[in-house]
Amino acid sequence: MKYLNDYQDAAQTALFNKTGSFFAFGDKQFDEAKKDGVKYVNMGAGLICPDNTVKELINGLDSINKDAVKQDVEENGIKNIIWRELANHECQITMDIADAVSKLENYPITKKEITAQWKPYFQHCVDNDYF
Repeated sequence: MKYLNDYQDAAQTALFNKTGSFFAFGDKQFDEAKKDGVKYVNMGAGLICPDNTVKELINGLDSINKDAVKQDVEENGIKNIIWRELANHECQITMDIADAVSKLENYPITKKEITAQWKPYFQHCVDNDYF
């Protein structure tokens, strides 16, 4: 099963190229990627963007995320997405679904739906010794 990133990566890369954005995690990387005469904004998490394309980048990333979530739901279904995130965050080990709930906050999935899937997911883990 694909993850959200699988639906986003190509579109995000195209957007970064279009907006002149790049990742830099230190002065050396920044100096290697920057263009003379361009003012940059640190967007956080190492993402650097020319100041004249910040709005385009923000709007584009938001749109890409919404489209990716929609595609994920259409291809995988709500139950499978919930189980994927419960597994990815090893909720059967931590006995806490908070990380999965947080990961799915941009999805059309409620905490009530996640909680409803928790018991059958946990039983599945017990039956298959996923501990």
